[in-house]
Amino acid sequence: MRSDFVVRYALGCVLPLLMCCGGNPTGLAPGPLNACPDSPNCVSSMDPREKHAVEPFRYAGDWTAARDRLVRLLAEMTRTRVVTVQEKYIHAECRSRIFRFVDDLEFYFVPEAGVIHVRSAARTGYSDFGVNRRRVEEIRRLWAGTK
Repeated sequence: MRSDFVVRYALGCVLPLLMCCGGNPTGLAPGPLNACPDSPNCVSSMDPREKHAVEPFRYAGDWTAARDRLVRLLAEMTRTRVVTVQEKYIHAECRSRIFRFVDDLEFYFVPEAGVIHVRSAARTGYSDFGVNRRRVEEIRRLWAGTK
Protein backbone atom coordinates (compact mmCIF):
# COMPACT_ATOMS: atom_id res chain seq x y z
CA MET A 1 0.00 0.00 0.00
CA ARG A 2 2.78 2.44 0.92
CA SER A 3 4.73 1.73 -2.30
CA ASP A 4 1.55 2.48 -4.27
CA PHE A 5 1.41 5.90 -2.57
CA VAL A 6 5.06 6.61 -3.38
CA VAL A 7 4.57 5.76 -7.06
CA ARG A 8 1.41 7.87 -7.30
CA TYR A 9 3.15 10.76 -5.55
CA ALA A 10 6.12 10.59 -7.91
CA LEU A 11 3.97 10.41 -10.99
CA GLY A 12 1.39 12.95 -9.84
CA CYS A 13 3.56 15.59 -8.18
CA VAL A 14 7.22 15.26 -9.01
CA LEU A 15 7.09 14.17 -12.64
CA PRO A 16 5.17 17.23 -13.91
CA LEU A 17 7.65 19.52 -12.14
CA LEU A 18 10.59 17.78 -13.77
CA MET A 19 9.12 17.73 -17.26
CA CYS A 20 8.11 21.38 -17.61
CA CYS A 21 10.66 22.20 -20.29
CA GLY A 22 13.09 20.44 -22.60
CA GLY A 23 15.58 20.65 -25.37
CA ASN A 24 19.12 19.68 -26.20
CA PRO A 25 21.31 22.64 -25.22
CA THR A 26 24.69 21.24 -26.19
CA GLY A 27 27.37 22.30 -28.56
CA LEU A 28 30.29 24.56 -29.16
CA ALA A 29 28.52 27.68 -30.42
CA PRO A 30 28.83 30.52 -29.54
CA GLY A 31 31.56 29.56 -27.02
CA PRO A 32 33.34 26.42 -25.86
CA LEU A 33 30.35 25.31 -23.75
CA ASN A 34 26.89 26.84 -23.55
CA ALA A 35 26.01 28.82 -20.44
CA CYS A 36 23.82 27.24 -17.79
CA PRO A 37 20.22 28.43 -17.74
CA ASP A 38 18.89 30.19 -14.64
CA SER A 39 17.32 26.94 -13.42
CA PRO A 40 19.34 24.96 -10.83
CA ASN A 41 19.63 21.81 -12.97
CA CYS A 42 23.03 22.61 -14.49
CA VAL A 43 26.65 22.93 -13.36
CA SER A 44 29.60 24.21 -15.37
CA SER A 45 33.23 25.06 -14.79
CA MET A 46 32.75 28.02 -17.13
CA ASP A 47 29.87 29.53 -15.15
CA PRO A 48 30.93 32.04 -12.46
CA ARG A 49 27.57 31.93 -10.64
CA GLU A 50 27.96 30.08 -7.34
CA LYS A 51 24.88 27.88 -7.80
CA HIS A 52 26.27 26.56 -11.11
CA ALA A 53 30.04 26.68 -10.59
CA VAL A 54 32.29 23.62 -10.39
CA GLU A 55 36.04 23.39 -10.80
CA PRO A 56 37.44 22.25 -14.15
CA PHE A 57 39.37 19.00 -14.35
CA ARG A 58 43.16 19.24 -14.60
CA TYR A 59 45.74 17.01 -16.23
CA ALA A 60 49.44 16.93 -17.01
CA GLY A 61 51.00 15.71 -20.22
CA ASP A 62 49.51 15.10 -23.64
CA TRP A 63 45.94 16.35 -23.97
CA THR A 64 44.99 13.65 -26.49
CA ALA A 65 45.98 10.97 -23.97
CA ALA A 66 43.86 12.78 -21.36
CA ARG A 67 40.93 12.90 -23.81
CA ASP A 68 41.23 9.17 -24.56
CA ARG A 69 41.45 8.41 -20.82
CA LEU A 70 38.29 10.45 -20.16
CA VAL A 71 36.41 8.73 -23.00
CA ARG A 72 37.32 5.32 -21.51
CA LEU A 73 36.22 6.45 -18.05
CA LEU A 74 32.85 7.68 -19.38
CA ALA A 75 32.30 4.49 -21.40
CA GLU A 76 32.59 2.46 -18.19
CA MET A 77 29.99 4.49 -16.31
CA THR A 78 26.51 3.04 -15.81
CA ARG A 79 23.72 4.59 -17.89
CA THR A 80 26.22 6.83 -19.73
CA ARG A 81 26.71 6.84 -23.49
CA VAL A 82 29.46 8.77 -25.26
CA VAL A 83 27.75 10.47 -28.20
CA THR A 84 30.43 12.72 -29.72
CA VAL A 85 34.21 12.85 -29.55
CA GLN A 86 35.66 15.76 -31.47
CA GLU A 87 39.17 17.14 -31.31
CA LYS A 88 38.72 19.12 -28.06
CA TYR A 89 35.12 18.27 -27.18
CA ILE A 90 33.27 15.28 -25.71
CA HIS A 91 29.50 14.96 -25.37
CA ALA A 92 27.88 12.13 -23.41
CA GLU A 93 24.30 11.39 -22.39
CA CYS A 94 23.48 10.16 -18.89
CA ARG A 95 20.11 8.55 -18.13
CA SER A 96 18.41 8.60 -14.75
CA ARG A 97 17.75 5.24 -13.18
CA ILE A 98 13.99 5.36 -12.68
CA PHE A 99 12.40 7.79 -15.14
CA ARG A 100 15.17 7.55 -17.77
CA PHE A 101 15.54 11.34 -18.10
CA VAL A 102 18.52 12.35 -20.23
CA ASP A 103 21.19 14.73 -18.95
CA ASP A 104 23.91 16.15 -21.20
CA LEU A 105 27.50 15.89 -20.04
CA GLU A 106 30.10 17.90 -21.96
CA PHE A 107 33.84 18.40 -21.73
CA TYR A 108 36.01 20.97 -23.49
CA PHE A 109 39.82 20.68 -23.49
CA VAL A 110 42.16 23.67 -23.19
CA PRO A 111 45.53 22.01 -23.94
CA GLU A 112 47.69 25.08 -23.31
CA ALA A 113 46.33 25.28 -19.72
CA GLY A 114 46.07 21.55 -18.94
CA VAL A 115 42.37 22.08 -18.19
CA ILE A 116 39.18 20.24 -19.10
CA HIS A 117 36.06 22.34 -18.70
CA VAL A 118 32.92 20.43 -17.81
CA ARG A 119 29.18 21.08 -18.08
CA SER A 120 26.44 18.75 -16.89
CA ALA A 121 22.81 19.74 -17.41
CA ALA A 122 19.34 18.24 -17.31
CA ARG A 123 17.47 18.45 -20.60
CA THR A 124 14.07 18.65 -18.94
CA GLY A 125 12.59 20.14 -15.84
CA TYR A 126 13.65 22.80 -13.40
CA SER A 127 15.45 21.09 -10.54
CA ASP A 128 17.68 18.04 -10.65
CA PHE A 129 18.03 17.70 -6.85
CA GLY A 130 21.82 18.03 -7.18
CA VAL A 131 22.26 15.07 -9.55
CA ASN A 132 24.47 16.93 -12.07
CA ARG A 133 26.80 18.30 -9.39
CA ARG A 134 27.14 14.86 -7.78
CA ARG A 135 27.82 13.33 -11.20
CA VAL A 136 30.63 15.77 -11.96
CA GLU A 137 32.20 15.22 -8.54
CA GLU A 138 31.99 11.43 -8.96
CA ILE A 139 33.72 11.70 -12.35
CA ARG A 140 36.35 13.92 -10.72
CA ARG A 141 36.93 11.23 -8.07
CA LEU A 142 37.23 8.54 -10.76
CA TRP A 143 39.48 10.81 -12.86
CA ALA A 144 41.87 11.25 -9.92
CA GLY A 145 42.11 7.45 -9.60
CA THR A 146 42.91 6.70 -13.26
CA LYS A 147 46.11 7.01 -15.26
